[in-house]
Amino acid sequence: MASEKTEKKKKTKKTEGDSSSGSGKTKKRAQRATSNVFSMFDQRQVQEFKEAFTLIDQDRDGFISKEDLAGMFDSLGRVPKDDELNEMVGEAPAPINFTMFLTLFGERFSGSDPEDAILNAFKLFDPENSGAVDCKQLKELVQCIGDRFNSKEVEQLFASAPVTKGKFDYKAYTHTLTHGEEELETN
Repeated sequence: MASEKTEKKKKTKKTEGDSSSGSGKTKKRAQRATSNVFSMFDQRQVQEFKEAFTLIDQDRDGFISKEDLAGMFDSLGRVPKDDELNEMVGEAPAPINFTMFLTLFGERFSGSDPEDAILNAFKLFDPENSGAVDCKQLKELVQCIGDRFNSKEVEQLFASAPVTKGKFDYKAYTHTLTHGEEELETN
């Protein structure tokens, strides 16, 4: 009888030991992996960010500096002000290596709305559900309601917008906004 109790205690301790040491560590590893900045993007996106990082890192030292940004803008035919460059570099809490670069973009993307939410917002102003909104109406709406756009922001919106016959194609715009231009072209 005493040996049965001893046997049960051994089995119980062995089972408890197995569950706490084995699965407990696995859980912690899984939790840590999800906080990894690389898990925020799929492999294709990480590769695209790597290509962009390489283009911006003009001196190829593995860090994006103010001088790298100035060189990149210069290659695009734009001469930014020193304050503008300082502001860009200052957005990062540490030197901008590739991981920090991904982190900065991850923070920006994490606040972006999913495609359905954006489409539903546009649909409020499209009673016929045509997929397009009158450009004049949209311009008035973005300048008068909610987070009001200034004239420069309105210009930027319509510069890249798919507009046909005075209608803003919000379905195509939303798709481009959430998936990028390349995916729209291949679909």
